[in-house]
Amino acid sequence: MKTDIHPKYFSEAKIKCACGNVMHIASTKEVIEVEICSKCHPFYTGKDKVIDTAGRIERFKKKLAKKR
Repeated sequence: MKTDIHPKYFSEAKIKCACGNVMHIASTKEVIEVEICSKCHPFYTGKDKVIDTAGRIERFKKKLAKKR
């Protein structure tokens, strides 16, 4: 195996989110900045909104009802 070709490994790297949450991981980058994380993502916080464009959900339900 060749020596000195691998990037430096940080065992205490940080992930910084725009919401202020900081997570500690191991990575080849010392600081990683992200815009959204599991603390502020709507899917994980329960504030998820379903956007129905052009009545697609209603059309699907009508098709499903016809087949039954």
